[in-house]
Amino acid sequence: MSFQRPDGRRPDELRPVSIEVGTVIHAEGSALIRMGRTVVLCNATVQEDVPPWLRGQGKGWVTAEYALLPRSTHVRTPRERSGPRGRTQEIQRLIGRALRASVDLEALGERQIIIDTDVIQADGGTRTAAITGGYVALVLALRKLVEAGEVSARVFRPAVAAVSVGVVEGTPLLDLCYEEDVRAQVDMNVVMNAVGHFVEIQGTAEGMTFPRETLDELLNLAWKGIRELLQIQQEVITAVK
Repeated sequence: MSFQRPDGRRPDELRPVSIEVGTVIHAEGSALIRMGRTVVLCNATVQEDVPPWLRGQGKGWVTAEYALLPRSTHVRTPRERSGPRGRTQEIQRLIGRALRASVDLEALGERQIIIDTDVIQADGGTRTAAITGGYVALVLALRKLVEAGEVSARVFRPAVAAVSVGVVEGTPLLDLCYEEDVRAQVDMNVVMNAVGHFVEIQGTAEGMTFPRETLDELLNLAWKGIRELLQIQQEVITAVK
């Protein structure tokens, strides 16, 4: 008997997804993404400078920061006042790498775009939601630069989105919620672009090994979900005047 999902979804079904733009009026790009009960606020800031190690090279940079707000989880998460912990650093580096894959850094010129991703509510898949929502905020910021004539339209590379997949009680699942994630025997985060190329795969066996066939099945599940997320992103971006 296959695993019955807590919210009744099919194994290959995403949670309900919505992306609201313009949430923060001061940011050059802003998107609030909801994936089920996971909610992440993504804001893009354009800075007319680059990190010191990039100065004079004629290209820009895209980076990210990530934070769990204190009551985004079941118990209060203390603010990281002395700097990001190891897990936070690992997640924000993933988000940064994923979003850089969607930008021609030479076309961006010597400027930096910072994507702040703040988890308002966590129910699994916060890092993948941050990438998917962060891409929308990034595109809105880039579009303003293009419309102002400061950056060429070739700055845009294929869109990126991300989703989690895993195996729970022997059943491969798409887009795990927290209850599924903590029970998973295999847990994986997949980032892909709109032409079907992989940007990053993070996967591990939690207490069991798994065969190549399972990996292939999980990657196929991820691509199905990512195609749906890319379509949602495009619809949201196109609707912005």
